[in-house]
Amino acid sequence: MDLKLQNRTALVTGSSAGIGWAIARELAAEGCQVILNGRSVTGTEAAADRIRSELPEARLMAVAADLGTAQGCEQILSRIPAVDILVNNLGIFDPRPFEAIDDAEWLRFFEINVMSGVRLSRALLPTMKARGWGRIIFISSESGICPPAEMVHYGMTKSAQLSIARGLAETCAGTGITVNSVLPGPTKTEGVTEFFAKLAKESGQSWEEAVQAFFQTARPTSLLKRLIEPREVATLVAYLCSPLSAATNGAALRVDGGVVRSLL
Repeated sequence: MDLKLQNRTALVTGSSAGIGWAIARELAAEGCQVILNGRSVTGTEAAADRIRSELPEARLMAVAADLGTAQGCEQILSRIPAVDILVNNLGIFDPRPFEAIDDAEWLRFFEINVMSGVRLSRALLPTMKARGWGRIIFISSESGICPPAEMVHYGMTKSAQLSIARGLAETCAGTGITVNSVLPGPTKTEGVTEFFAKLAKESGQSWEEAVQAFFQTARPTSLLKRLIEPREVATLVAYLCSPLSAATNGAALRVDGGVVRSLL
């Protein structure tokens, strides 16, 4: 399917690896000029080179900036052109007991997972409105509607993203701009792979056994019963970026492997 994204410009935050990289690659394959972002120059440029190795004609720009700070957001905004598409993908997670999460950690998660998207959306929305077209997507999580006991602070940020995205969509009624959220389930990113490697080592299991145990105990409602591949998330995001998705607005779309047991 032609998603009609040629000559659109997209910024994908946190795109040096994982879901963000997969989204950047998918958009580049559809003809977008894609701005990749990571905290380090080396990592961000390497991510762009990985896409070029698969898509030699890809139009890419690599911009290193720590978007978990207001200064980092200002830095990237000063270096990029106006964008048609903003994918707020940047996010961190860290399983730990609720009692061990201090104030600084709560604030750090909120700054990175929530305020990065708030700041960039606030800055880029006026140009989208002036053009009469735009796409803003927040990469939330099934944890936003099923808060995980093992990382309450993470779930809080993902719930906040859902609220912001819906509220922002309301402010864009009739403008040609859509704002949506995507809720991945457990996905086979580099960070998740390392997480399961640590679990496997601590429990004396193989990596595969640790993953299997996770779906038996922590996510027993999964219908997929395996980790989601990043591209399986990225293809949904690419569609939401497309002009073809104009009627999908203010929505929270799950690509969670069926973890959430809900009719809606």
